[in-house]
Amino acid sequence: MIHLLGNYEYAVIAFIGIIFAFAATCIAIAKLNQYLPKDMGRQFAHDGKLSAGKPRGAGIIFVLTFVVAAVVFAQINIEIAIYLVLIVIEMFTGFFDDAADKPWGEYLKGFLDFAVAVVVALVFLHYNSSTITLAIFGKTVAISPVLFGILTVILVWASINVTNCSDGVDGLSGTLTIITLMTIFILDNILGIEDGFNYCILLFCVCLLGYLWYNATPSKLLMGDAGSRAMGIFIAIAVLKMHSPLMYLLVAAVLIVDGGLGLIKVSLLRFLKIHILRNVTTPIHDHVRKKSGWSNAQVVFRFAIIQIVISLAAVYLVMI
Repeated sequence: MIHLLGNYEYAVIAFIGIIFAFAATCIAIAKLNQYLPKDMGRQFAHDGKLSAGKPRGAGIIFVLTFVVAAVVFAQINIEIAIYLVLIVIEMFTGFFDDAADKPWGEYLKGFLDFAVAVVVALVFLHYNSSTITLAIFGKTVAISPVLFGILTVILVWASINVTNCSDGVDGLSGTLTIITLMTIFILDNILGIEDGFNYCILLFCVCLLGYLWYNATPSKLLMGDAGSRAMGIFIAIAVLKMHSPLMYLLVAAVLIVDGGLGLIKVSLLRFLKIHILRNVTTPIHDHVRKKSGWSNAQVVFRFAIIQIVISLAAVYLVMI
């Protein structure tokens, strides 16, 4: 918005926007966390009772701060504006669940995620082609819009839910999300993709850093579904805007394994009566804490290291 008011140097505006986003997030959390609902302690999570009493749902603060920063400092078009609305909608579905005395059912949340994913697919196809880039091979492939739409719905729904499931250790999902998004930002620049959403990635990451200032072990507050679901949809949109959605498998590999295995395990058991990974506690971050004795800090650092290594390898493959 600011860049529309005069012939200012946009790089300076972008710099100010990044500083503003971080500072505003830190200040907003410090002033508003007392109004957030309190965590009841997750019954089945490893050390879940240690979170009881902490403010929960802080995602509503850093997500809304990001949206304000994006509207003020980024170059927003209609497509990006719609994505911002969808991110806020996904955030609110999570926040209302965080604030509810009785948690929403899995099927209700799954349906809401599906509905949002369908809208993302329709909006993306309206403003973009269904041609995807195989970034590692430097080739493009045109697929039918119908198939592209179906795959996009799957991508968005999966990204929301694996990111949500990975939220269970102080700082883990936020740290992994930042690594994933910054990898996408770097790949965008390598691939020559320049649009307003690319800058939004930076704003979202610094707002997450403002949240992590308070969420580092031992945490003072929790993002809740309000944050994790918003992060999931943002990652999916960022990958789609890179026009190389298959890169999601690499740039979000640790999120997929950590949160996704639990979804697969539960789904196979519930719907097909197939029991897999009997000796593995899911999400994986609970398994390594419970079975391997990793501390919270070790989980965050080691999972982050794994994702950084995979991301660096992915960046190199695209570069060559």
